[in-house]
Amino acid sequence: MQINKEEKMFLKCECDATNKINIVGLGPGNIKYLSSLGIEYIKNADIVIGSERQLSDLTSIISEKQEKFILPKLSKLPEYLKENLHKKITIVASGDTGYYSIVPYLSKNFSKEILNITPNISSFQYLFSKLGENWQNFQLASVHGRDFDYLKHIKNPEINGLVLLTDDIKNPYEITKNLYNNGERNIEVIVGENLSYDNERITIEKIENFENLNRKFDMNVLILKKI
Repeated sequence: MQINKEEKMFLKCECDATNKINIVGLGPGNIKYLSSLGIEYIKNADIVIGSERQLSDLTSIISEKQEKFILPKLSKLPEYLKENLHKKITIVASGDTGYYSIVPYLSKNFSKEILNITPNISSFQYLFSKLGENWQNFQLASVHGRDFDYLKHIKNPEINGLVLLTDDIKNPYEITKNLYNNGERNIEVIVGENLSYDNERITIEKIENFENLNRKFDMNVLILKKI
């Protein structure tokens, strides 16, 4: 359900009389990377909203007195939030709140005055730091449930490469194989899985060895670095 324009304006006017909706970026995953401000908003919330895995990871922070609400289908979230605006609400989001997060959807349904956003580092920032490299000359994109013409964009001479969020279908193997079969060479393929967790795995291959990537991947970030 999407809140209509009149309801959104009402929520904007009601903002001062209600608690703001806090949106906290969790960072790459491990709660060690949570900001102190983010922890404060989570601990002080009456209701903490997130995925089942996210709420499970936050067990040491969320008390038994707090209500945990597993993120439903997005279409059902606005109505639930509207019904509970009198309570302190914190929504946790993977990675950084400004990079392919739930924020744009919430902004369509609530006025910005009622949303209080606490950012964090993204998974790709974490991966570049592990590699000891900078990312400002890379193009950032996602093929996770969406289209992106990486075959075209990898040819851009002004970038050092691409950073992609992938999914089960457009996975590192399929993407790398497709690039190779379309004539791309001199690319280093870097895959970061389960970043910041104990089972973190970082794989580095030359594009010619794409068959080494023919396996199932956990949640990951893919870097295609020109060499």
